[in-house]
Amino acid sequence: MRKGLWRTLILGALGGALIWGGAAHAATPVYGYKIVHIYPHDPDAFTEGLFYLDGFLYESTGLEGRSSIRKVKLETGEVVQQRPLDAQYFGEGIVAWAGRLVELTWQSQIGFVYDLKTFAPRSSFRYRGEGWALTRDDHRLIMSDGTPDLRFLDPRTLKETGRLTVTDGGKPVPNLNELEWVKGQIYANIWQANRIARIDPKSGHVLGWIDLTDMAIVEGSKGGKPIDVLNGIAYDAAHDRLFVTGKLWPDLYEIKLTATAGR
Repeated sequence: MRKGLWRTLILGALGGALIWGGAAHAATPVYGYKIVHIYPHDPDAFTEGLFYLDGFLYESTGLEGRSSIRKVKLETGEVVQQRPLDAQYFGEGIVAWAGRLVELTWQSQIGFVYDLKTFAPRSSFRYRGEGWALTRDDHRLIMSDGTPDLRFLDPRTLKETGRLTVTDGGKPVPNLNELEWVKGQIYANIWQANRIARIDPKSGHVLGWIDLTDMAIVEGSKGGKPIDVLNGIAYDAAHDRLFVTGKLWPDLYEIKLTATAGR
């Protein structure tokens, strides 16, 4: 199953309906958002991984022959540093740890480690199954693979140390995609859906959903180049700023969450 590109936002909405049977579990809070700022985003970037560090966004892009890792100016969207992947690889999620940048690939079952400052390659590592996204807490890396399971990795050896099944109302949540650690919770894009899950890292329970449907519709209505699904979450912990974007989106949004009544 090819991730994205030819999928439309309409298919994404249908996929979301199939995942939740039409809506999130009744007991799970749903949050809206208000836009704080809109920043430019490279409309040719098929966003797979995203994080914020020391004033810059770090982004990984996918598709064979077009995959790269990048350092990007938030305010302008300018790519100030970039390294392409070999054409055989479909780049996926990224995370920073101890001066290194760790990257997954989709179906090649191989990941790469780079120097965070120079993007010079350091090493590679292996894993079974698909690689979709990475984030981290203070002690471990957290990986998604498109299933309802999150994997925990030792940040030094990059070996798997455990797994956690994500559920909402007792039902597994499939298609966990891009991840971000935000205030002690794991935020996860759900592939082909316009919602972000807020996940308890201990139990795996979904504590809330962030509904970004309106944002995705606006992006899809702008014309010009085709866009793809919502994907990409970054958090600036020092200034409590939350950023979201999508594959091939021309915009990156800084948002604040709002309560959504009646859902």
